[in-house]
Amino acid sequence: MLVAGVDEVGRGPLAGAVVAAAVILDPQRPIAGLNDSKKLTEKRRERLALEIREKALAWSLGRAEVEEIDAINILQATFLAMQRALEGLNIQPDFVKIDGNHCPKLAYKMEAIIGGDATVAEISAASIIAKVARDAELVALDAIYPQYGFAKHKGYGTAAHLAALQEFGATPIHRRSFAPVKKALDAAAT
Repeated sequence: MLVAGVDEVGRGPLAGAVVAAAVILDPQRPIAGLNDSKKLTEKRRERLALEIREKALAWSLGRAEVEEIDAINILQATFLAMQRALEGLNIQPDFVKIDGNHCPKLAYKMEAIIGGDATVAEISAASIIAKVARDAELVALDAIYPQYGFAKHKGYGTAAHLAALQEFGATPIHRRSFAPVKKALDAAAT
């Protein structure tokens, strides 16, 4: 039975896409050290991401862009990113394990597992692949918008990010439906 693990990264940030990954691991090629991506150092995540992409039977990324997040809300955008990740797999799974407490309404047999990114190898692998991909995107966006510090905070609402929003306003990659961004836009309009 082929089991895909699915996880997302980027539900909480004020900027950038939400990115999901789906991974089907190869039981013949185990990967040591899989864990919740947030519990691993950046270096360890990057090494594991390379190993996952090399050894997995299949992996895929899916995303929902800022405009989609603002149009349908972050939960629905997360489900959309998960759907895209699953549909992007070159091998379709028999069963899907998703990190969290809700499953998207898709035509897969699925189970939501709270804390699955730390306890289920397939979900841990998806967590790592998604985080490495999204972090790389925010580092690239930092070169375009250096005054916001995206390389450091990855779009999360840190004090420095909030201060930059107040000083410089919102960029096209900011989520306008999120309260701190909306507040900065309202302040700029007055």
